[in-house]
Amino acid sequence: MKKEVWNFIDSENSSPSFNMACDEALLTWHSEGKIGPTIRFYGWNPPTLSIGYFQTVEKEINMDAVREQKLGFVRRPTGGRAVLHDKELTYSVIVSEEHPKMPQTVTEAYRVISEGILEGFKELGLDAYFAIPSTSREQEELKNPRSSVCFDAPSWYELVVEGRKVAGSAQTRQKGVILQHGSILLDIDEEQLFSLFKFNNERIRERMKSAFSKKAVSINSLAKKSVSLEQAKQAFKNGFEKGLEIDLEPYILSEGELKIIKNIEVEKYLNDAWNFRK
Repeated sequence: MKKEVWNFIDSENSSPSFNMACDEALLTWHSEGKIGPTIRFYGWNPPTLSIGYFQTVEKEINMDAVREQKLGFVRRPTGGRAVLHDKELTYSVIVSEEHPKMPQTVTEAYRVISEGILEGFKELGLDAYFAIPSTSREQEELKNPRSSVCFDAPSWYELVVEGRKVAGSAQTRQKGVILQHGSILLDIDEEQLFSLFKFNNERIRERMKSAFSKKAVSINSLAKKSVSLEQAKQAFKNGFEKGLEIDLEPYILSEGELKIIKNIEVEKYLNDAWNFRK
């Protein structure tokens, strides 16, 4: 049986404002029937701290450290906690809520989309699996995460290898379309990551950092051989095709589409009113 064809975009390294504006534009175009379901891979230039839609900058983020380290900064349209985007492969999936493959509930749709990521890890020879928060404490943390750090907070159907989280994802639904995007860590600098958040004191910071290393892990600290970004792209492209039972076909953004993305950047993701809103 012939497989459904989805668009595939590789944006390579782009600015934080472009990355978020592009995801938003793709969601809108898909809602208007202008493009089909789309999977996009991208990176960040400069390395960037992105925060979730509901997070409070003033309370949670050490903006002095973000500026000193010359990092980008942007608020995502999706929920979840803060992510330092550096040595990673970032992905986004844009698909209609009415698509026959998509369950109605957020958690089940998250599981279906994440099958593609699961298969990508398998392509790299890693034994990834879905972990479901089971204890009442874990389920309470889903509603009220103790940490501002994405990979420190539990989520439904999170992907783990050897008991540690290997991918962090967030989802929003707008205009009848699901947008899920997330980070697949190739390497991680925990010292740098924990310098970007506010803690009541140094003891709490060290305790949280120690706990984090037991909860999160990068591909290259697990893989037998070092995995390059290009190898990761190929593995996860194959993984999405297998996990979602689709074929991916390259899609090139036109000059007109890039102009629309630029407008969204200027109006929203380059705007302090969006990024630093209360």
